[in-house]
Amino acid sequence: MKIKLLGAAIIPLVAALGCSNTTAPPDNFQQVYDQIKAKELARHTKVLSSDEFEGRLPTTEGEQKTLDYLVTEFKRLGLEPGNGDSYFQPVKLLEITADPNMTMQLGSQSLDYKEGMVAGTRREQEQVALKDSELVFVGYGVNAPEYDWNDYEGLDVKGKTVVILVNDPGFENPDSGKFQGTTMTYYGRWSYKYEEASRQGAKGAIIVHETAPASYGWSVVANSWSGPQYSLVTDNGNADRVAVEGWITLDAAQKLFAEAGKDFAQMKAKALQGPMAEPLNLKVSVEVNSALERSESQNVIATLPGSERPDEHIIYTAHWDHLGKDDSLDGDHIYNGAHDNATGTAALLTMAKAFANLNQRPGRSLTFLAVTAEEQGLLGSAYYAEHPVVPLNKTVANLNMDAMNILGRTKDVAVVGQGKSELEDYLQKAVQRQGRYLVGEDRPEAGYYYRSDHFSLAKKGVPALYAKGGTEAWDEDTARYRKRSQVITRGCYHQVCDQFRENWDFRGVQQDTRMFFEVGYDIANSDDWPDWYATSEFQR
Repeated sequence: MKIKLLGAAIIPLVAALGCSNTTAPPDNFQQVYDQIKAKELARHTKVLSSDEFEGRLPTTEGEQKTLDYLVTEFKRLGLEPGNGDSYFQPVKLLEITADPNMTMQLGSQSLDYKEGMVAGTRREQEQVALKDSELVFVGYGVNAPEYDWNDYEGLDVKGKTVVILVNDPGFENPDSGKFQGTTMTYYGRWSYKYEEASRQGAKGAIIVHETAPASYGWSVVANSWSGPQYSLVTDNGNADRVAVEGWITLDAAQKLFAEAGKDFAQMKAKALQGPMAEPLNLKVSVEVNSALERSESQNVIATLPGSERPDEHIIYTAHWDHLGKDDSLDGDHIYNGAHDNATGTAALLTMAKAFANLNQRPGRSLTFLAVTAEEQGLLGSAYYAEHPVVPLNKTVANLNMDAMNILGRTKDVAVVGQGKSELEDYLQKAVQRQGRYLVGEDRPEAGYYYRSDHFSLAKKGVPALYAKGGTEAWDEDTARYRKRSQVITRGCYHQVCDQFRENWDFRGVQQDTRMFFEVGYDIANSDDWPDWYATSEFQR
């Protein structure tokens, strides 16, 4: 792949039209780059995370205020509606709330909800059940041709319930040469395991929880899987999904395997060595009763058409939504979502302004996609990926911004999921301009690449980049500021204290916004189609 170094200057274009020469205005990339300011990023963040926006929960008044703000800004910048004559893409949501009064009969064990198990469904049905469903252990539940690994090979699990280990085989066997060692691949995500079990025709899928490979404790599973769960409305009511999706504790799994005459640790060790599956000769029963509610939210899409190849697009994404408010709380009850993700939405708007201010419009189109329902499971971006406004084969790249760096300038840039695509070559050039360098994320085993909106497009084969300021402070003053602030920032994730603070240092957000501006600018002015690296799970 060749990268055209377009950031610093472009030779003015001369067009011979009729009897006179017309010279395009000089390229003002550097001027526009320098005009991306921390102050403007902070202003948008402050507005979007104010109490007036009520936590930006989809389908509420807070959503409408957010949509009005975004569209007003895009119109002011002169961007065109991205979906025909509309700035909106409707997203139909399904809220499913399982009745917690359920018990799972797992072999001879009776497991209580949130204690030894959680269970739910993605199907649009008020009642689903497993009744004496045969249990089959399928190792890691992976079907990965590029790694020559298929736990389902030669196996018929139709109508049965599969029991699956969390993460992928590389995590606890990093020297095997399979997968990517301790760095989680898509095959390690719980969402993939349910999807693959569904493709294999299973009736149910149960994941065994273990804290280290999951990267979170059982309480996270219990709290995340209880209460309302969201999905997309589909034509078939998600009938192609397994009927029941669930988790069990490690203790419950060990007892299950012992009852089957097997040792859990030995079976897991065997699963680490290669594809495997083995019947447990035991059964599971559980009934899931759910309350269903449909609603509609909106993705927001705005486009700056390209000057030469307007049908080819670079898409910037950020999710506009957060968690809304909880009137049952005393005192502050609004989840303002300033860091997550008013900062990313502010960067999206600031990025759009930068491209709109260029004297020479880039050759390819720039599309700005503010998606809904990320907090409910990347649903807005998933809907867009299934119903793309820009054809996927005309989508050159996706650049995603989520929870930007509010801890001040850094010398390093952390590439989430480093080693995925040639977009990192463009990123390398952009960070060098700033005197910075690339590093990998600090917890690759947690699989953060699969937890933000770019993943929805990556699954469809579109090269997608997610990166942000790292951990090495730019100077001593910033290091002291980071030490004071990062404890608060981390502790306020998905809490009401994720509020805008006047003392936040937006110079780190400014660094990364400028960086992403240059990456998109170079791709938009290039003929290249960045590709996935051979080691990636995703291919066009």
